[in-house]
Amino acid sequence: MQNLNLGGVALRFLASLVLVLATYNPSGHSYIHWISGSLPHLEPVQAVAGIALLGIWIFFVTATWRALGTVGVIIGLAFFAALVWLFTSMGWFSLTNQSAITWAALVMVACVLTIGLCWALFQRRITGQTIVEEVKR
Repeated sequence: MQNLNLGGVALRFLASLVLVLATYNPSGHSYIHWISGSLPHLEPVQAVAGIALLGIWIFFVTATWRALGTVGVIIGLAFFAALVWLFTSMGWFSLTNQSAITWAALVMVACVLTIGLCWALFQRRITGQTIVEEVKR
């Protein structure tokens, strides 16, 4: 997949959102909620699901960190936090509604992961340059 299009961005966002919300969400239907009643004794299926989630998290976070770097991740999180602040100041969110703020933060994390997953393709489209990574021997 060499080209970046709206469908590719949407799929990356959907994958990021599913990962984030499957791990934790305020609805009570997430991996964290599933295992919290079993701790410290996990069922085998819970262990397998947890290891799979961990592997996907490592892949997504590593790709995002390598694409954006520390400064890029901080700027991305700050941007989306400022959006939440803007929406709160416009009356769309209430700081007393912890659930709404939690949902916004989770979507914010998914957005930063999406940007990280799309960044190399976006950068190539804007600059026309191909990303070449040096391999140390």
